[in-house]
Amino acid sequence: MKIDKNVVEKIAHLARLDVENVDESVADMNKILTFMEKLNELDTENVEPLVYLTDEVNAFRPDVVKQEITHTEALKNAPDADENFFKVAKVIEQ
Repeated sequence: MKIDKNVVEKIAHLARLDVENVDESVADMNKILTFMEKLNELDTENVEPLVYLTDEVNAFRPDVVKQEITHTEALKNAPDADENFFKVAKVIEQ
C-alpha cells in the first residue's frame, strides 16, 4: 500500500490534526509502511506472543484518605465555578 497526499489529508482530518508539510508526511508514512513490510518477512512461527515486557508484578498499596476537603472548599480553588460544578472552556469544535 502506498500513501498519497489524499490519504494523509484524510487521516489528518479524522485525527483533527493540522499537518503543515503534507509531502513530508507522505514520505514519512511510506517509510513506516516499508519498515512494516520488512517486519512481515520475519519468521515468527515459534515465537510466543509478548504480553508483558517484564516478569514484575504490580505492587498495589491500599488507598488511604490523607486529607479530606469539602465540596465547597474544592470549588473555591476553581478559576470558574457555579454552586455545584467546575466550569471549563469548550475544547471540541467541529
